[in-house]
Amino acid sequence: MAIAAVSALVALAMAVVVHNAAHLSMLNSARELQDQRVQVAARIYESNHRLVISAKINDPNLPAPLKAAAAKGLRATYIKKVSGEPIVWAEMPLPNNKVISLYDRSPDLAQVLSDLDGVLIAGSVAVVLAGAALSVIVGGQLSRRLRKAAVAARAVAGGEPDVRVRDAVGRRVRDETDELARAVDEMADALQKRLEAERRVTADIAHELRTPVTGLVTAAELLPPGRPSELVRDRAQALRTLVEDVLEVARLDGAEERAELQEVALPEFVRRRVRGLAPEATVEVVRDAWVQTDPRRLERILGNLLANAVRHGKGPVEVVVDGAVLRVRDHGPGFPEVLLREGPSRFRTGSSDRAGQGHGLGLTIATGQARVLGATLAFRNADDDNGGAIAELRLPEARRDASEEPL
Repeated sequence: MAIAAVSALVALAMAVVVHNAAHLSMLNSARELQDQRVQVAARIYESNHRLVISAKINDPNLPAPLKAAAAKGLRATYIKKVSGEPIVWAEMPLPNNKVISLYDRSPDLAQVLSDLDGVLIAGSVAVVLAGAALSVIVGGQLSRRLRKAAVAARAVAGGEPDVRVRDAVGRRVRDETDELARAVDEMADALQKRLEAERRVTADIAHELRTPVTGLVTAAELLPPGRPSELVRDRAQALRTLVEDVLEVARLDGAEERAELQEVALPEFVRRRVRGLAPEATVEVVRDAWVQTDPRRLERILGNLLANAVRHGKGPVEVVVDGAVLRVRDHGPGFPEVLLREGPSRFRTGSSDRAGQGHGLGLTIATGQARVLGATLAFRNADDDNGGAIAELRLPEARRDASEEPL
């Protein structure tokens, strides 16, 4: 639209300039022609006193400006419009106070200008349409490349390390989009290397800690009964759990985990797991469904969500199965705003009103495992009077024929 508007303004300005220039040029040509005709008529009149070319001597209708010029002994031309039609006059002083003059109507002048205006309008419209079409083609191509670049950039931000913006935008064109794609790819490569290095360091540290921590747990079990021994065993077990969680987070960050998918009857699976993980929690089935998932990873997600609800929330803890959607709700103070805004973050246990045991890795692991399963895990706070935090897991539903019997 901007290019079309600019094209229209430029075409209008050029049309006005051309119209005025053509009008002035044709008027000057008409003046010169009349001046030449009056000179020819004057020479013939002086030689044989005969008037030709409709010339007149001392014409009473001679315009006042020409009378004034003749009084000064000047030869002149004058254009007078009658009913919008230009009339070109010319006069020339003669001896004995005589003035020879003639005039001629120029209907062709108005017609030529009208035709010229039509051509200018048609040309201007053609220029505007051509400019708009060209702008749509060029701008559309640039816009498509930018949209493809945006989609690829979102994929990179979503954790797909193999996606490259320059490949997504298509053929190489030396324009701003190509420069932007190159810059984004370089940034993605640099960030990927840094994240990989951090993940590798974290995994190496956790791996090296497993052996001494295992030994520490074993040694703690050999301590004589008593309160000090119980505290040592408890802290040693917590340290072992932390090391295992850090290793799991490192593996999930590496995007190398693969799920072993199988069809699972979700209601029965949830009932059995909840009885073992959190017997005090209630299970409600709104709608049965079979899901395509990895049971081991799904159990890990459910366990972490229940542990988070029991540890940071407040009873009763409710588990709802609604088709392929699994919800875990507590009745505590709810998730902190930073978690709802930014998502789970490792070693961040939330605000003080949800403080307690744990290292902030449970929801991080649950989110990573959900990503491996191709599921989505969302967090929100209940908006009713009871309050509480709600974690909602949406699993891929299995496509089963109605004739298939549950296993």
